[in-house]
Amino acid sequence: MGIILGAIADDFTGATDLCSTWVKAGLRVVQVIGIPEAGQTPRDADAVVIALKSRTIPADQAIAQSLAALDWLNAQGVRQVVFKYCSTFDSTAAGNIGPVTDALLAAMGQDFTVVSPAFPRNGRTIYKGNLFVGDLPLAESPMKDHPLTPMRDSSLIRLMDAQAQGRTGLVPLQTVRQGAPAIRAAFDHLRGEGFRYAVPDAVEDEDMIALGRALDGMALVTGGSAVAMGLPANLRDSGDLGAALPPRLPRSQGRAVVLAGSCSTATRAQIAYVTPLWPTLKLNLDRIAAGEDIAAEALEWAVAQTGPMLIYGSSDPAEVAENQRRHGTMEAGEMMERTLSTIARGLLERGFARFLVAGGETSGAVISALGVTALEIGPEVAAGVPWCGATVGDRELALCLKSGNFGGPEMFTQALEMLDD
Repeated sequence: MGIILGAIADDFTGATDLCSTWVKAGLRVVQVIGIPEAGQTPRDADAVVIALKSRTIPADQAIAQSLAALDWLNAQGVRQVVFKYCSTFDSTAAGNIGPVTDALLAAMGQDFTVVSPAFPRNGRTIYKGNLFVGDLPLAESPMKDHPLTPMRDSSLIRLMDAQAQGRTGLVPLQTVRQGAPAIRAAFDHLRGEGFRYAVPDAVEDEDMIALGRALDGMALVTGGSAVAMGLPANLRDSGDLGAALPPRLPRSQGRAVVLAGSCSTATRAQIAYVTPLWPTLKLNLDRIAAGEDIAAEALEWAVAQTGPMLIYGSSDPAEVAENQRRHGTMEAGEMMERTLSTIARGLLERGFARFLVAGGETSGAVISALGVTALEIGPEVAAGVPWCGATVGDRELALCLKSGNFGGPEMFTQALEMLDD
């Protein structure tokens, strides 16, 4: 039947999160890294997710990349496009979520869409238009101290209005609970009142399923991965999708490593969990900035270890702030990403074949360094975090790309246990 659903994701781990959502619904899903060539069309896929690295780049560059991705998806004949961003709405007052959404709407000739980063199963909920992370409003969560996109407001309506062209309205929870027809009626009402965006409340996965049903026929959908939960059912009802297929674990033999660049609370807890269990190496940013060959030292250290290991640059908020003060906000992160990606390439050359990567920006850098251009999405390790298979030359790799905020403390060990079962 060809590719029916398409998505543009603003980072790599967000892309795999969305892919995992559709794989669980029985779709055949391919994730491509960057914008594919004009003649590059994945075979046997119901959905394609294009993974960009556009979350924190200048807005004009993010718009250009997103529009190029849209052009490729349109050339495949997709019927619905999802613009996927983080479930904590990682963005600043200047973008990039609002400007990219504006540009996609204009390019598609549309005047209305949904804004829904909710992911209840992962503790991201929306009530009265405010985004919560667990029990905390977004602006009181650890996201308030994010090094690149500090979130200091919990209102999605205010956040979207600050960076997008047009007004944002609310679809309250009591309307969402009445089901898809009531949600569609609320969309029609908002559109009639001149609103361009709708933020639906959602506190349970059932709310996201109802929302997905209401999105049938909406050309552009924006949000986190959970906004896509109900879309495959719409296509099955119309007879446009075949039988559901079970996901497959990647077939990979070789040594395992965790490369962590995320400074999120969840990733730091995962690092703390494996530190007593595995060989662990923390990278020193001051030495990297001084021009020392930290990557070469790390590679020499890694080949001398046995079993799985952890190499990380993650730091607590105070250390992050100090690193940014000394080396610059963007420069500090970029130096660490370059170092981790250099290490990843060196490990691949030394026979490593199982890579767990923590952090969206870090995952993008590592995947590029490994030369991966497409991923086959397998089963989940944790909510929104699947194992993926990739081929580089004649090598079969297993890749687990984790958003910094996702997964419990034991996730790294649980992921490798899945491959060894």
